[in-house]
Amino acid sequence: MSSVKIFSGSASRELTKAIAHNYGSPLGKIEKQVFSDGEMGLYFTESVRGCDVFLIQSTAPPANNIWELLMMIDAARRASAKYVTVVVPYYGYARQDRKDKPRVSIGAKLAANVLTSVGADRIMACDLHADQIQGFFDIPVDHLDGSAIFVPHLKKLQLDNLIFASPDVGGTKRARAYAKFFEVDMVVCDKHRKRAGEVASMQVIGDVVGKDVVLVDDMVDTAGTITKAATIIKEKGAHSVRAIATHGVLSGDAYKNIEKSALEHLIITDTLPQKHESKKIKVLTVADLFAKAIRKVHDYESISSLFLK
Repeated sequence: MSSVKIFSGSASRELTKAIAHNYGSPLGKIEKQVFSDGEMGLYFTESVRGCDVFLIQSTAPPANNIWELLMMIDAARRASAKYVTVVVPYYGYARQDRKDKPRVSIGAKLAANVLTSVGADRIMACDLHADQIQGFFDIPVDHLDGSAIFVPHLKKLQLDNLIFASPDVGGTKRARAYAKFFEVDMVVCDKHRKRAGEVASMQVIGDVVGKDVVLVDDMVDTAGTITKAATIIKEKGAHSVRAIATHGVLSGDAYKNIEKSALEHLIITDTLPQKHESKKIKVLTVADLFAKAIRKVHDYESISSLFLK
């Protein structure tokens, strides 16, 4: 069987180190050169001929991150790697998954096309914004589930009156999966937006009086929706409000919004590096989850054991 080599892009360096450590393999060596005008070039400083290569890079903005990943794939292909798996802990542009208004691009599909065309054999990601994005690829996709990280943590909290909530109607499937696993109820926050990133109004559908509410989402960007939901849920009589979200994008005034919110904690993972620290933000690692998935892919084993039943 061919050997495994794990390489990191510059956007996911610390996470990749942890994944390689958990897998039991040294981190592969790659060099990046940046010219004075910003143009980049990169090359592997070790042989990857005949190897199963895993390239790890979250494709969050700026665009250089996805371009760097594309160049890594191209370099691996030209260096005669046997198999190239692209590991994207956070799949950027995933919110652009449909044509929701005239004359708009579908960024998630475009990113899928480019990653495939440049030579990726397989994609591995975690909690895509929409499940149908898997269908944008014509190559195998391993879609890992962040619940494998969050459920053990929630069990440790031993919340007496646990109930799950979705911060919007679109996330009900995600919240319902947690409610079903814990055999508890769920509520939904119905929101109306004036424009992207700005919530105009919101109401809670369901009873939260005296409950320990856990809001469930795939990502938190400006934290406007999640903090407004927490405020309204608290006003409706909830005992406590927490939130779990796989991807902590946390841009704009996100940290400020979270600090002054009714949230006890926001629990996220390290699919994206954090810009600041906050007493209200707890970061769990996905390193072991991805290390196990990489091992199973390399050994041609099913990854279904990594999902909570």
